[in-house]
Amino acid sequence: MPTYTLHYFPLRARGELIRLLFAAAGKTYTDKIITFADWPSKKSEMPTGQLPVLEVDGEKISQSLAISRYLSREFGLAGDSSLDQARTDQVVDTIGDLLTEFFKYAFEKDTEKKEELKKKTFDSVLTTFATNITKFLDMNKDKSGYFVGKKLTAADLAVYEGFEDFVLVDPKALDKYPKLVAHRKLVLSNPKVKAYVDKRPKTDV
Repeated sequence: MPTYTLHYFPLRARGELIRLLFAAAGKTYTDKIITFADWPSKKSEMPTGQLPVLEVDGEKISQSLAISRYLSREFGLAGDSSLDQARTDQVVDTIGDLLTEFFKYAFEKDTEKKEELKKKTFDSVLTTFATNITKFLDMNKDKSGYFVGKKLTAADLAVYEGFEDFVLVDPKALDKYPKLVAHRKLVLSNPKVKAYVDKRPKTDV
């Protein structure tokens, strides 16, 4: 088996789907945390000067979604067919867009603007993405509760983590979307995922 090292900040953010994939697959890796103080001296060592970066037997792979797709395929969490993989990707990519919107609010420094962004994020942004993600769930002909087929894929892990930020700020954020609430419980019914989520460090994002 390859040797894996994940380089990322002490955050969930763009690195957490990667960690969840390792957890769900029960695979070993080194989670190398780079502090914000150390980042300027480490930045030049990364292919694009960004994180996360995954080292696979010493080779550095950048871009969070590229890393997630690679691991999903390696660990059998991408879907059983090419079409299933596309179904998985469409969900993961949509959650990537959701995170981009959430981070505009989360990382805003100006107090007044942050409050405006919070209202937008928890109103129109949440409504749009929760509605669209629920449509993807309904599109699964297997009606298994998962997004693709009858088992856990990267799509499920991405959706769980994508809405985690909302639920941490407002525990009732998904109350209007019972299918997503049920889906979160389904994801946590996986013992490996639950064990990881229960012990992971608490961060704002």
